[in-house]
Amino acid sequence: MLRGEILVSATVKFLKQCASRAITTQRLVGACCARMMVLCAAIVSGCASSAKQTQVAVREPPALMAGRRQVETETAARAAKISASPSTAIRTVGHEELAEDTAAPAGDGSELFNGQVELSLTGLVEEVRRRNPSLQAALSAYGAAIERCPQVSALEDPMLQTMAAPSSFWPDNQKSYVLGVGQKIPWGDKRELRGQAAQWNAVAASYDHADLQLRLAEAAQLAFFDYYLVFRQRELNDANLQAVGAFHDTAKSKFESNQVTQQDVLQAEVELARIEQRRVELDQSHEVAVARINLLLHREPQHPLPPPPRQLGAPAGRPDVGELRRAAIEQRPDLAAIAARLQSEQSALALANQEYYPDFEVMGKYDTFWTDAAQRAQIALNLNVPIYQEKRHAAVREAMFRVNRLQAEYEREVDVVKNEVQTAHARLEASRRTRELFEGKLLPATEGNVAAAASGYTAGTVDFLRLVQAQREFIELNEKYQQALVEQHRNRAELDRVVGTPK
Repeated sequence: MLRGEILVSATVKFLKQCASRAITTQRLVGACCARMMVLCAAIVSGCASSAKQTQVAVREPPALMAGRRQVETETAARAAKISASPSTAIRTVGHEELAEDTAAPAGDGSELFNGQVELSLTGLVEEVRRRNPSLQAALSAYGAAIERCPQVSALEDPMLQTMAAPSSFWPDNQKSYVLGVGQKIPWGDKRELRGQAAQWNAVAASYDHADLQLRLAEAAQLAFFDYYLVFRQRELNDANLQAVGAFHDTAKSKFESNQVTQQDVLQAEVELARIEQRRVELDQSHEVAVARINLLLHREPQHPLPPPPRQLGAPAGRPDVGELRRAAIEQRPDLAAIAARLQSEQSALALANQEYYPDFEVMGKYDTFWTDAAQRAQIALNLNVPIYQEKRHAAVREAMFRVNRLQAEYEREVDVVKNEVQTAHARLEASRRTRELFEGKLLPATEGNVAAAASGYTAGTVDFLRLVQAQREFIELNEKYQQALVEQHRNRAELDRVVGTPK
C-alpha cells in the first residue's frame, strides 16, 4: 500500500499549500474532492492488487453435495435440495413452527402402547424419534443455526447524528444545530459471503440432526432385539423347567420301584435348582432391557411394555458390499455435514479475501452552523483505508488452513465409512451363516438326541446323567440359536446405519 501512503502525504501537503496561499473556499473544496477521488481510486486499485496476490488455490469440495436427495427427516424437509453451489438458500423457519417441532411430548409416556398386544419394532422407532430429548436438542440447534443467517448478512443499523450549540437554547440567540444520518455499506459480496457461511452451517446442523436420527433408530432396534431375546430365553427356561420336572418325576417313580438309585432323583433336583438360578438372571436381564427402552422413550424406567413378537423372521436380502460402500458415501449425513462445513469455510476464505477492500459509510446531514443556507445540506462518503496488510494476509492463510483441515477430515471420514461398511457386511454374513447352520444341522440333531435319550432312560438303556446332559445341550443350543438370529438382526441394523439407510 505504498502508493496509498504517498498519495495521502501528497494530499495533506496540498491542503497546507492551499491554506497558506488563501485560495478561495470553492477552489479548495473542488481540488480536495478531486484529490480524494484519485486517492480512493488508488486505494481500491492497491487493495485489488493485494487481494489478487493473496488468492489461493483450494481443492474443490467433494461431489457429495451435488445432486443429493433430500434427507427424509422433518428438518431436511424445511431445506431446499442441496447442490454444489454455495449460493443455495435454505428456507428459514418461523418461531411458531420451530416451537411446535421442538416442543416436548406431553405426559410421562405411561399411556404409550396401551391396548397393544405386542411391541412393534416400527412403532418403537417412531416413538423414540418423537419423544427422545436428544432429537429435540438437535432440532433446536438447527433452528438456532438458521436464525444466524439473517443476522450476519444484515446491514448495520444506521447512525443518527445530532449536535447543537448550547447557546441556541437561550432566547434571541441564533439556533445552531446539526442533524445527520449515516449508513455503513460493506464492500462487494461481504454480506452475501457471510450469509452463505451461516447457511452452510445451518445445513450441517440439519445433517447432524439426521445423523442422530439414524443412531437413535439403531439404538432402538438394538434395545428391541435385546428385549425379544430375553423373552425367548425365558420361554426356553420355562420349557426346560417343565421337561426336567418330568424327568424328576420319572426318576422318582423308578427309584420308588427300585429300578434306579437315589442319585438320579438328586441329580434331577440339582438340575431344577440350576434352572431356577438361571431364571433369576433372566428376570434381571428383562428389567434391564425394559429400562433401556424406556430411557430411549423418555419414560420412567419401571413403566411396563407389551411383549415382543413371538418370532422374528430372518433379515431379507444379501446386499452387495461394493454397492453399499458407494451408497454410504452418498447417503451418510455425517459426511454431508462435514461437506457443508467445508463449504462454509470456503465462503469464509472468500470473505477473508474481500477484507482487502474498504467498507463505505454514506452520510447526509443538515448543518445550520453554516451561515450560507445553500451550504447547510451536505453529503459525505467515508471509507476505511486498509493499508495494514499483514493481518489480512494472516486471516487468509488461517482460512486456507481451515479449508484444508476440513478437506482432510472429509477424506479421512470417507475411509472410515468404507471400513465400517465392510466390517458390518462381514459381520452380517457371518451371523447369517451361523443361523443357517443352527437351523440346518444343530437344532435337528439335538432334538433327536433328547428324544433318543428320553426313550433310552425309560427303557433303562441310558443313565439319567446322559439324559440331563442331552436336555441341557438342547436348551443351550436353542438359546444360542436365538442369539444368532438376534445377532443377525443387530448386524443388519448396524449395516443400515453405517450405510445411512433410514429405518
